[in-house]
Amino acid sequence: MKFVVRPHHIISVGGYIVEVDFPYRNIIVVNPTDEPIKIDVPIFSQDWVEGHRKLGLEITPIKKEDNFLSTFRKEKARIEKQQIE
Repeated sequence: MKFVVRPHHIISVGGYIVEVDFPYRNIIVVNPTDEPIKIDVPIFSQDWVEGHRKLGLEITPIKKEDNFLSTFRKEKARIEKQQIE
């Protein structure tokens, strides 16, 4: 299955991590480009992160000890600031 991340938008794909031993509990995906980008879901391996970075996406993995909400808000504020500039 594929999702489309619209230009200058942010999404969380934590619900699509299906690997039990995956080191992250969530992943924040930011599309800073002017074009929509398709991403593959579900997520099975760490190779997903690097592969999608090569597409131009900004990937922020969230570990168990990280605060998801504050990280998401920080990324959202950053992408909104880029839209203004």
